[in-house]
Amino acid sequence: MSQACGVDFGTSNSTVGWLQADKAAMLALEEDKVTLPSVVFFDAEEDQIQYGRAALASYLAGTEGRLMRSMKSLLGTSLMDGQTEVQGKSLAFRTLLSQFIAELKQRAERSAGQNFSQVVLGRPVHFIDDNPVADQLAQDTLEQIARAAGFKDIHFQFEPIAAAFDYESRIDREQLVLIADIGGGTSDFSLVRLSPQRAHLSDRRDDILANAGVHLGGTDFDKYLSLAHLMPLLGLGGRLGNASDIPSGYYFNLATWHTINLVYTQKIWRELQDVYRDIREPATKAAFERLLNLVDYRDGHWLAIQAESAKIMLSDQDQIRLELDRLRSKQADQPCVLELDQASFQQSVHSLGSQIAATVGQVITMAGIQADQVDTVFFTGGSSGVRGLRQQISAVVPHARSVEGDLFGSIGAGLALDAARRFA
Repeated sequence: MSQACGVDFGTSNSTVGWLQADKAAMLALEEDKVTLPSVVFFDAEEDQIQYGRAALASYLAGTEGRLMRSMKSLLGTSLMDGQTEVQGKSLAFRTLLSQFIAELKQRAERSAGQNFSQVVLGRPVHFIDDNPVADQLAQDTLEQIARAAGFKDIHFQFEPIAAAFDYESRIDREQLVLIADIGGGTSDFSLVRLSPQRAHLSDRRDDILANAGVHLGGTDFDKYLSLAHLMPLLGLGGRLGNASDIPSGYYFNLATWHTINLVYTQKIWRELQDVYRDIREPATKAAFERLLNLVDYRDGHWLAIQAESAKIMLSDQDQIRLELDRLRSKQADQPCVLELDQASFQQSVHSLGSQIAATVGQVITMAGIQADQVDTVFFTGGSSGVRGLRQQISAVVPHARSVEGDLFGSIGAGLALDAARRFA
């Protein structure tokens, strides 16, 4: 059997696909689930490492330990060569990613009942925007990590191109397709000419009219929602005794998945105590006390999960209510409740949608075509379900029909098809 697979290492979720009976199939990675949330939890009580849903469950149950998420966002940044403290020891971020990729490979092999030595890895159109050197560094780093995990033959494919291959396996006529891959960390677009006749070709360069991407995705929607609606509950926007604003950096770090742990240092804790003493207004003092409790109990990831949950619920609900039971203060002992409606959410993330939609216009311009020539918009990626974002994208190509793929599996399936062709 083929030892080739396709790996979609995602900011929020990861998948592995392979070719089975001449069709792309996704491998179960956590019980019967084909997705493995890209999450690692270092359980201090049992001295073990957990991954995926099990990691999230332990963290949310209050188990003592350290949660890491959105690790893909480190690639190509200066943080990649840095370290963090886990259970009193220094852990290199490069080692953290290596452990996760190795776990992903081992789970896929157990599910398939065979080893995989050849892989096509998905990658965004841009790991880092407007920085080709950092972008290449990100790919090189991921290749080194994959090789250390045991893969011997490694190729890369743009994630939206992989999704195009998956869509192409299901069509019966030629189409000019805009692939819209809205993931956790990036939004990538490709204009591709697809047809059943072209599907067997190994070289598809002539069929790819243009690619473009922007380093914005689902975690950015979480961040903007959090900054607009959650962080004010912790004092963001409040004033100090001298009428200056409370420093916003603490809130931005707490609202960004891969920087949450930066607020847990002793230095930051001392700064927060100084800020608290300098607040005069009682309501602001009560809000900032919630921030102190949140940092003291290391509940930053819990709050980020609430922001993500709110975004997901607002994809199909007009109004939601969040019981934020871990946000308490001595001055306001009642737990916080956040009521949020669709209009308020859209207002807080509209600028993100505009930037993403502008990237679609950029792809069309690069391809040298008219918007009305696009036959289909194929949506994939978990964050493409955000309400309002699809409308902003579709408005750029108003005559194209919209098709929804497997939001979490299309890229992995396409990478599997590409792997089978490359390593045949």
